[in-house]
Amino acid sequence: MPLTHLIFLVVGIGLVWISLKFKDDVYRLATAISGAIFIVWGFALTPLQFQLPIEALVLILVFPLCLRCLRE
Repeated sequence: MPLTHLIFLVVGIGLVWISLKFKDDVYRLATAISGAIFIVWGFALTPLQFQLPIEALVLILVFPLCLRCLRE
């Protein structure tokens, strides 16, 4: 099934979104960790030609946050 990675990514993002709705910390944490595992699993199944641009985009978005932490 060639679109398995998309299923895992969508389920993972959905679980993280649902975890933000919970009031109880235990359910929130468990759902967010499950969503993160699905996202990592889906990203690992993603073809290489899609992984590299996504990794570059994440690095570009996260790098300013890291520099801000170093200044403080």
